[in-house]
Amino acid sequence: MRGEATVLHADLDAFYASVEQRDAPGLRGRPVIVGGGVVLAASYEAKARGVRTAMSGRQARDLCPDAVVVPPRMEAYSAASRDVFAIFRDTTPLVEGLSIDEAFLEVGGLRRLAGTPEQVAVRLRERVKSEVGLAISVGVARTKFLAKVASAVSKPDGLLVVEPGEEKAFLLPLPVERLWGVGAVTAEKLHRLGITTVGQLAELEAATAERVLGRASGAHLHALARLQDPRPVDTARRRSSIGSQRALGSRPRSAAELDLMLTQIVDRLARRLRDGDRVCRTVVLRLRFGDFAKATRSRSVRSGSDRTAVLLGIARELLAAAQAEIDQRGVTLIGVSLSQLAKADSLTPELPIDWNDEAKLDTVLDAVRDRFGATSVSRAAHLHRDPGWSSPLLPEHE
Repeated sequence: MRGEATVLHADLDAFYASVEQRDAPGLRGRPVIVGGGVVLAASYEAKARGVRTAMSGRQARDLCPDAVVVPPRMEAYSAASRDVFAIFRDTTPLVEGLSIDEAFLEVGGLRRLAGTPEQVAVRLRERVKSEVGLAISVGVARTKFLAKVASAVSKPDGLLVVEPGEEKAFLLPLPVERLWGVGAVTAEKLHRLGITTVGQLAELEAATAERVLGRASGAHLHALARLQDPRPVDTARRRSSIGSQRALGSRPRSAAELDLMLTQIVDRLARRLRDGDRVCRTVVLRLRFGDFAKATRSRSVRSGSDRTAVLLGIARELLAAAQAEIDQRGVTLIGVSLSQLAKADSLTPELPIDWNDEAKLDTVLDAVRDRFGATSVSRAAHLHRDPGWSSPLLPEHE
């Protein structure tokens, strides 16, 4: 483990809502909800009233009737993210992006050039505020895990440094929900055992944690609770999968609506594959039914693809196979993941190579959207549709 706290976790605050407040001064200081049928993001003013991401729009408006509801603007959020990441990379070459609004930075080698890690963090926050107009919270620690926890504790718009001698005093009293990877189900299992703090989990035997939480998850969380996290900031890390999902609320959805949402999700994911010169071999459909039970359906192909028509065809087959269950139980979430990713040039094309019009169409559409924006051209099925049907890429946490 490092001898000093040199890892920064930088996390933009209420990202989508903050961009809206930045671009519309009249929204500053007011509760803002991004999204119509489902909350995609909420400003801190709205969060203070109980509004949360993925909550239905109706429930959010009941909690906060004076909230300003705005449609998502993915181009604006992507542009802001690019500007912030440019500052990250100008600060240090060792940047590991986690999502559109957060990253780890290793700054241990900058002491002679830029000062202490805390001084680097102070300047980074000042630059993001002055150059991009957004608030960002930063945690500084010896490990990625502790830095991430520190940034969460410091929110909103804060800076927290956890020095080596302060690590146990900082971490152990925190609720177990603060551990990276503890969701509602895992927290419930721990609560049933009377374990509510990180310190109580750390006191367990490793074998007990593995028996309660499963071998892999139990071992990982038990290690984190005992401050064991040797992972370095990985600048070469590439995701093994990409995905997007859309919370639907509780009202019934027709097959046509679900197909439209599926099309929008796959359109965007396929473009991300091509932008990264990658292909995928497995398409995963994710569903959450009306009774909140979850299900996944997947299909793999022998040769990877980045073609929208191919991936959409597979996703539609998976959705069709689940339609009877959807009709019976209802559906509250639909999502798609593309996994088993590989570099586009790592696969040998199978003969005969079919240079068909679909491939050319994808290339032309990508070029048009790059130049004129993601909404400049779309499928005819999307015309005159409620913009709330769009399926933006949600931050991994809000």
